[in-house]
Amino acid sequence: MASVSRSVVVVVLSLLYLCRAIFSSEYFSTLTLFNNELHKQGCSSLSEWEEYAADCESSILQLEDPECEEGSNPPCESVFSLNAEKILNQAKVFIEQKKIPFPAGNHNTNEELAIGYVLIGNGLYDEAIKHFSLILQGDPELVSAIYGRGIAYGKKSLQDIKNADLALYELNRVIMLEPNWPEVYEQRAEILSPLGRISEALADLTKAIQLQPSARLYRHRGTLLFISEDYVAAMADFQRSLELKKSQPIAMLYKGLTFFHRGMLKEAIETFKEALKLKADFIDAYKSLGQAYRELGDFESAMESFQKALMLDQNHIQSLQLRGMMLYHHGSLQEAISNFKRCLQLEPYNEVCQYMKGLSHVAMGQFYEGIKAQTKVMLNDPLLGQKASSEYLKVKYLREYSRYLHSHLDIPVAEYNVDQDLPGNFKNHWAKNLPFLIEDYEEQPGLQPHIKDVLPQNFDSYSSEVQKLICTSDHLGALMQYDTPGFLPNRRIHRAMGLATLEVMQAMHRTWSNSKVRVNGKTRQMQWRDMFDIAVKWRRLADPDQPVLWLDQMPARSLSRGFNNHINLIRGQIINIRYLAYFDNILDFIKDRILVYHGAYNPRGLLEVRQALENVNKVEDLLPIMKQFNSKTRDGFTVNSKVPSMKDPGKEYDGFTITITGDRVGNMLFSVETQTTEERTQQYQSEVESIYKDLTAKGKTLMLSTELGDAEAVCNLILSLVYYFCNLMPLSRGSSVVAYSVVMGALMASGKEVIGRIPKGKLVDFEAMTTPSPDTFSKTAKTWMNLKNSLPSWYQSLPSVAETFPSTRTMIEVLNTDSSSHCPKKS
Repeated sequence: MASVSRSVVVVVLSLLYLCRAIFSSEYFSTLTLFNNELHKQGCSSLSEWEEYAADCESSILQLEDPECEEGSNPPCESVFSLNAEKILNQAKVFIEQKKIPFPAGNHNTNEELAIGYVLIGNGLYDEAIKHFSLILQGDPELVSAIYGRGIAYGKKSLQDIKNADLALYELNRVIMLEPNWPEVYEQRAEILSPLGRISEALADLTKAIQLQPSARLYRHRGTLLFISEDYVAAMADFQRSLELKKSQPIAMLYKGLTFFHRGMLKEAIETFKEALKLKADFIDAYKSLGQAYRELGDFESAMESFQKALMLDQNHIQSLQLRGMMLYHHGSLQEAISNFKRCLQLEPYNEVCQYMKGLSHVAMGQFYEGIKAQTKVMLNDPLLGQKASSEYLKVKYLREYSRYLHSHLDIPVAEYNVDQDLPGNFKNHWAKNLPFLIEDYEEQPGLQPHIKDVLPQNFDSYSSEVQKLICTSDHLGALMQYDTPGFLPNRRIHRAMGLATLEVMQAMHRTWSNSKVRVNGKTRQMQWRDMFDIAVKWRRLADPDQPVLWLDQMPARSLSRGFNNHINLIRGQIINIRYLAYFDNILDFIKDRILVYHGAYNPRGLLEVRQALENVNKVEDLLPIMKQFNSKTRDGFTVNSKVPSMKDPGKEYDGFTITITGDRVGNMLFSVETQTTEERTQQYQSEVESIYKDLTAKGKTLMLSTELGDAEAVCNLILSLVYYFCNLMPLSRGSSVVAYSVVMGALMASGKEVIGRIPKGKLVDFEAMTTPSPDTFSKTAKTWMNLKNSLPSWYQSLPSVAETFPSTRTMIEVLNTDSSSHCPKKS
């Protein structure tokens, strides 16, 4: 037997010189299984995880030359220069250190087994399989040989699924013969996970923990639970792993990520900092810290964290990509482009960086560079059976819209209408983020050489009056910033919506003074939609990635089916942190509706239901109560809100629908949606038109009056108008900021100055949707705005926004202009 194995060793010597095998830093490692998830989290390769091998118990396949000391001169020989003597020497050490799994009672047999494991340790899996097969010819039930061959097949399983089947077959045999070895269950979990058999893999890891708990096993199971989005259980496993072995930066990082995904950002930040205490040069911890600060809206701290990650590795693609995306959403487009360019130098086929580079160029009016980048993304077709990336799905819409913008760059915006010009099916598919499969679609005209790109505009090139207009818009836009996790301050949006506010103010003032406006190529009296369209055009240009479209302008078929604005508040254990401040309000509303329902259909049991609801403090606790007291409730229930009419007192419209499904935290969906059907849209528009008609009449009266009561009536009508607009949710994106800029502009036209900011945790659209009446909403909004009853006179002397920036080109120019060192800072 020994002679046979010696011949195998000799055969593999030439391969040892050719193969650049990689040592496994941990014997029973699940790292390959998590490679895809790690890539999402920032590890671009398995080696990045192996870089943190200090987390791990030593591998029984970690081969060492007993005659070589680290740092010796001459240096230790590489495994790639191994010869038969070296292999046998390593096998001898393997035996002496008692690393052989399921050792035999015979020394010669153990020597043969050790050689097989040495071959695995050197990455020679085919030779290891042949070697163990030879051993098994002599003893078919030798557990260690079966196990070794299973490991070798497992190492090859990513190359061919047949190897995974063979590995599972061998490991199943081992478990039948030796059912109490935790390592075998862990090894089998490694094979099951990439096959998508996660529940089986988790069961194996749980069995291994029962047999012999360890920090490594808890960490591995926690990672699988994390990938399965069971963040509560994953966090418990990472915590247990850290209790057993404190110095584990990877486990600490993943513990922080469980907090991050549950919306517990402050806890996540503290945990990422703990990971950095364990490993000061932990790039992924800095990157994750940057993301957490970004979600909190803390731009400066996020930038500092990304910068530290890139100081450790200036070529860290994930950090460049994430920092670039943050800069884009902060309105710093030129800096964002620099990050995306560097990302593409390192990874030319990175779709995210390519898409974002193209988007940034288009937003700045650099259409030639933008569409070139977009085309590169379009050419990167997914392979057969491969899921298309979100960038690939979006890029065709962006390219078509970019072409449209380019062709209209120098046409006055008052002379055309995007919602009427773009094909209905194109808008419908774009707003719903559907694949670009549109029958009989006629492409937008290509770039026309006589239409030049938008050139950089220096702040000093504007007149002093226009400079004041720009600075004022920056100030007004900043007042609209949400002080809520999930909303990053965006200077470009601030500028755009500040200018929209001033343009609405000027347009409403002209309307109340009996002047007409130029809209869609016609001169006429301004209607309510024209007022909102002013804000819509600015919001569209500020971020062309988002389709800000009127839903009632979609094809009739789409409207007849209903166009839903859907928001997940809780999905599984993922909490939408933007809406946390409204959870209690919604919970109280649901309780109230449940009592109304039982009062109507189960009056005898109403007292019992009321008592049960008094003990409910979380949304997820509602479903068991509904199941207990209502036999119709199975998997979930819905609750509908109602919106009272001002036009027809006593009449109510459908508001939003709350859906709760599932029966436990880990399997729960808590969502809110509004359905934009044709009938519902007509009801709300009738309400809005009635209010706008009254507003116009009272606004004209106000222009001739100094009575405080007239101004207060106008103020209430403006806020009521927006109350119904937000409940209707008539836009595919951006309804909230569009509504608030219209409110501010109209109030300023009525002579009131807005000086207050939106309170922490509050959102305009959700405040309107969860408030029972327009009067209540008006009172709340007034406290936010801290209105002054007299608008400074200099506002009236500002240049006309519509005349100063009449075209898409001039609008993009002013959005690109840097005013940071010119405009005074206002608190």
